[in-house]
Amino acid sequence: MTKKAKLDAVSAAAVDLAAEALVDVTESGQVGAHVRAEATGERLVTHVFESTIEGYAGWYWIVTLARAPRAKQPTVCETALVPGDDALLAPEWKPWAERLRPSDVGADDVLPYREFDERLEQGFEQTDAAEEDRAVQWELGLGRPRVLSREGREEAATRWHGSDFGPKPLSNRRRRGTVQAHCSSCGFLSLLSGSLRQEFGVCTNEWSPADGRVVSLQYGCGAHSETRSGDESTGEQLPPAVLDDNEVDFVDRFEEKSIIDEKLLQKEIEKAAKADAAKADAAKADAAKAEDGKRDGAEADGAKADQADDSTRDDVANEDQAKD
Repeated sequence: MTKKAKLDAVSAAAVDLAAEALVDVTESGQVGAHVRAEATGERLVTHVFESTIEGYAGWYWIVTLARAPRAKQPTVCETALVPGDDALLAPEWKPWAERLRPSDVGADDVLPYREFDERLEQGFEQTDAAEEDRAVQWELGLGRPRVLSREGREEAATRWHGSDFGPKPLSNRRRRGTVQAHCSSCGFLSLLSGSLRQEFGVCTNEWSPADGRVVSLQYGCGAHSETRSGDESTGEQLPPAVLDDNEVDFVDRFEEKSIIDEKLLQKEIEKAAKADAAKADAAKADAAKAEDGKRDGAEADGAKADQADDSTRDDVANEDQAKD
């Protein structure tokens, strides 16, 4: 078992010396507080400081100090920026050829040559009639040193099968405009060579969204070559309409079966008639009272007028007697 080194007290106390050593290798504000001092060897001490560099969270500055035997002061051995346990690290380095993705490659970019590619295998070029049987079992190279292997074909087929131009299920609703035909019966399909021709081809119709794309033989679109004029579907004829929207049906509402309770309706009518009669009687009574009030008022006014005439005659008679 290796004996643990003893912490040198003199070097451990030289925190200022370690901090000054970082001034030469850092910029202002990049060194944080002193964290600890560790013994890394005989009279060898490493001072650890926090890193405050933006983007380096969890990293630390270290300064290693060494003290010679009988020396009173330590000296600086090295400085470094090292990651801590929770530091944000870059992913493990990989060669450029392994980091590259298909979406990163442009039309003018040149890929590196891969001598051993699991997607390719040795090509076979037919040279005479005796080798025709072999040609049936192999992908013809036609001058190419390598052709697709089984793995390469499976990868391509899986990728194309899951694309936007893979097999397209037919609609069971058969609504207007639904495509009922597949690319396998389209005249604009150009089949691929080799074993992939059994499942895929290339669309050559400029009116199709798949023009110039690899399509599954089970894909279909509205630009199919056999789409007849005035008939959007090459499948079965649509069933007869259940509802005819072009005609209006007139219904005699009086012949419809009533859903109103006739007895309840008659009671409501009688109740309304009684209420109207009561209102009419109350109106007549009010009118009679008003008429009686007018007559009483007229009679009272007439009595007052008679009294006034009598009073006037009495006054005249009194005046005549006074003169005599």
